[in-house]
Amino acid sequence: MNDMTVMDKTMEKQKTKIAANGVNVHYGESHAIKDVNVEIEDKTVTAFIGPSGCGKSTFLRCLNRMNDTIDICKVTGDILLDGEDIYDKRVDPVQLRAKVGMVFQKPNPFPKSIYDNVAYGPRIHGLAKNKAELDEIVEKSLRRGAIWDEVKDRLDKPGTGLSGGQQQRLCIARAVATEPEVLLMDEPCSALDPIATAQVEELIDELRSRYSVVIVTHSMQQAARVSQKTAFFHLGNLVEFGATGQIFTNPEDPRTESYITGRIG
Repeated sequence: MNDMTVMDKTMEKQKTKIAANGVNVHYGESHAIKDVNVEIEDKTVTAFIGPSGCGKSTFLRCLNRMNDTIDICKVTGDILLDGEDIYDKRVDPVQLRAKVGMVFQKPNPFPKSIYDNVAYGPRIHGLAKNKAELDEIVEKSLRRGAIWDEVKDRLDKPGTGLSGGQQQRLCIARAVATEPEVLLMDEPCSALDPIATAQVEELIDELRSRYSVVIVTHSMQQAARVSQKTAFFHLGNLVEFGATGQIFTNPEDPRTESYITGRIG
C-alpha cells in the first residue's frame, strides 16, 4: 500500500501541463524555432537556457500567444494546455493569458496604485463580486508575491515608486491575481541586484507548489538553483531536455556540454 501511495505521488507530480508538438516559429523569412517537442510538467519549475538569440524567449512567448501581437510572426504545430489546443480559433487569447500569466525581464508596473496594479486583472475578468472580494484577492496575491508586509500600509501609493526588486514581486503578484495555472517568466531577475534576485528565486521556489513555472534565464547558476527540469536551446533547436541535475552534470549532447562548460555562448 505504501509503495502504491509513493507511486501515486510520483505520478501526480509528473502530470503534463503543457505539451508542444512540432512547433515552428517564423518571423517573415527567418526560421526562429525549429520543430520543438517538449512536455512541461505541472507544479514544476522548468528553465529554458541557451545563448542569446537561441529562441528560448520566442518559444516562451508561444505558450501564451504573445507572438500573436507580432504581424510577421507565424506559429505552426500544436501547443496543448491540459490537452486543449491553445491556438484553436475558439480560444480567446485574453482568457488564455489569464490562465498563463507572464512576468517580463524589466519590472513593468502599471502607472497606478499598488492596489490597482493587482486588482486590474481580477476586475477585467470579473473575478470579484464586490470590493470585499477584490480586497481579499489583492491581499492574497500580494502575499503570494511575498511583498504584502512591505506594501500593506501604502496600497494607494504608485507601484512605480517601489524599488526594482519590489516592483518585480508586485508584477508577480499581479500575474497570480487572475488565478493562473502556468506562470511564464522571461529573465525575471536580469534587471535586479543580487539581494532582490535571491528574494525572487526564493519566491519562484514557493510558487511551484501552486503553478507550473517556466523561466527563461541567461544565468546557468539560476537555472541550477530554481528549476527541476531544464531545456537547452541552440540556434532555434531544442537540443536537450531533462532533469536539471542531469543536464548540468551529465548532458547527453556535446552542444549542451559545450554551453555548460562555457565553450559556446
